Amino acid sequence: MRRLLLAALVPLMLLAPAGGATAAHRLRAERISLGRSEGGRLIVAVRMGNPQGVPVLVVGCIHGTECAGIAIARALERVRTKLDLWVIPNLNPDGYALGRRQNGRGVDLNANWSSGWRGGGRPWDTYYPGPRPFSERETRIARNLILRIRPRVTIWFHQHMNLVWAWGQSSPAGRVYARASGLRFYHHPWLDGTAPNWQNHHLPGTASFVVELPAGSLSPAQVRGHVHAVLVLGAALSRGTAR
Repeated sequence: MRRLLLAALVPLMLLAPAGGATAAHRLRAERISLGRSEGGRLIVAVRMGNPQGVPVLVVGCIHGTECAGIAIARALERVRTKLDLWVIPNLNPDGYALGRRQNGRGVDLNANWSSGWRGGGRPWDTYYPGPRPFSERETRIARNLILRIRPRVTIWFHQHMNLVWAWGQSSPAGRVYARASGLRFYHHPWLDGTAPNWQNHHLPGTASFVVELPAGSLSPAQVRGHVHAVLVLGAALSRGTAR
């Protein structure tokens, strides 16, 4: 009988978070609808970890042809963490479905933010910033979530430069991530109208940086390496050593 009881309890013990199954540590990720894309596709955030922890946001895909980060986002949904971890697997489902960099209206979502925004060009031009800042549903969805949760750090996955790009107040966090992931650290000013440019200028005390993944899909080992880097950075934020 004792063996039967232990056999029944082991799976439950494996599911329970360290410190017991408390409300502070979710056993299951919470899926939150953020809205719909220009083409009507649902955009969701997945929240896991400790609601009282350091808020961290990860965006797996913003350019529809640079979506290797979705695999990292999906893997993060299964981690146990003391962070208040938010993940948007895909901010640009229309571009992803079309196989285009831009969203369904031909706008580069990472040029549609207000900091340093510069107009010009036409829809479907590579870096077309849209008719005005925050003209696109997807950009407004991301902005509104950032203003709501005020993430201590936001990580944006792109491709294909194989480096970590940070500047200004995001540089310390970017360096931590670069060391943990083994990627080269690229210290360079932000481009006009980009998401990191906006957050780093509008939310003092926070940081937003880009992780440029290599071309192609990621191996399981590469995915695990980036999950590790997110958690290492989170631990540094919790200790106050990533400033």
